[in-house]
Amino acid sequence: MESHSKSESPKSPIHRRSGEGEAVWAMGSLFEIKLASAETAGGFELAEIHQPPGVATPLHCHQREAEVFYVVDGRLDYEAGGEIHQLEAGSTMYLPMGVPHRFRIRGNTPATILAMVSPGGLFDLYRQVGVPAGDRSIPEYPDPAEFGRWGDVAPRFGLEVLGPPLPE
Repeated sequence: MESHSKSESPKSPIHRRSGEGEAVWAMGSLFEIKLASAETAGGFELAEIHQPPGVATPLHCHQREAEVFYVVDGRLDYEAGGEIHQLEAGSTMYLPMGVPHRFRIRGNTPATILAMVSPGGLFDLYRQVGVPAGDRSIPEYPDPAEFGRWGDVAPRFGLEVLGPPLPE
């Protein structure tokens, strides 16, 4: 079973500029990890996620963490707890632990989302199923090998797949 990364409380502030921090390609998207779990004593982690139009997650829930999403740019449909929400720039979505949810990026432009999870540790999942990003762009195609890793890795992080993605 995977454990959440924990360390001592940070002793000094952490500052990351645009384009700084670890970058991972997963789910056909770019994850720029702004604060890792180990940097916040396991309390939370924060990522800026860039996703192309059409990307969708299956219906799933997290058994270990709550999530907060803030849409910086783009728009998406977000189903949470059986209700559909239309999110656009400036929208926030809070998902308590255990709430089934899924989303799909809508329109013709990529979406940029700030995602925070608490407690930290979930971004290790994306590190294990994805690959280090070669640059700070959205990958042209999802990595086909990634799909085979999800079934093995996701349950170790308390992620339970419950159903299909939102329809196009």
